[in-house]
Amino acid sequence: MPAQTRDLSSTVVAITGASSGIGAATARLLVEAGARVAIQARREERLAQLVDELGSDHVVAVPGDVRDPAQARALVEGAVEKFGRLDSIVVNAGMGAYGGILDATDDELTTMLRTNIDSSVWAVRAAVQQFRHVGEGGDIVVISSVAGLRGGGNEAVYAATKFAQVGLAGSLDREVRTEGIRVSTLCPAGVHTEFAIGQGRTEGDPALDDFLQPEDLGAAVVTVLRQPRRMRTTLWAMWSMAEGS
Repeated sequence: MPAQTRDLSSTVVAITGASSGIGAATARLLVEAGARVAIQARREERLAQLVDELGSDHVVAVPGDVRDPAQARALVEGAVEKFGRLDSIVVNAGMGAYGGILDATDDELTTMLRTNIDSSVWAVRAAVQQFRHVGEGGDIVVISSVAGLRGGGNEAVYAATKFAQVGLAGSLDREVRTEGIRVSTLCPAGVHTEFAIGQGRTEGDPALDDFLQPEDLGAAVVTVLRQPRRMRTTLWAMWSMAEGS
């Protein structure tokens, strides 16, 4: 029997943290696959550029800060208003920095905690509320990190936020699976994005070229969403061939 994959051409996907990096790459690949996409981030100009690139028939921008539960709900509402439904959400908004436990200020750590943990919770809640309202299931894809599977030196707080995402998604899978809602966690190692530039990484560092690319994660999201509804991927860790595990 030939492999069966889902056709994404009739689906609608919301993406947080979509103004650059993994979020933007995922939006491009989903549109290429035929999906329609609602994108959210704080940088309105970047979102507008992505809409211009991909076309307003395929993409709607809902600028906002997903650390605010009302704005997380606005993303879901924007997708439904524009395209009539929501089938999936990619929980991608996040930030990171390297340094010892005492190296960052209280405000810097608070920002990281809120960006990585709070925003994930609010996005998930908004999506589950919509999926339950319609009653047709859905997909939640959380972009976490291998740091959420095994912490490393000089990233204790960052790793804590990623462990929180892994725990959130794993517990949620057990809560909503019987409702037809699939929850997947993607845990990449280093990805060549704006992540931690100036806070442990340096723009132009040739070592970044050996990392995964944003498109690699976007392709993984497409793969997960294309799975037949009878199966689910709960946890997917990934590394570049050049990076030791």
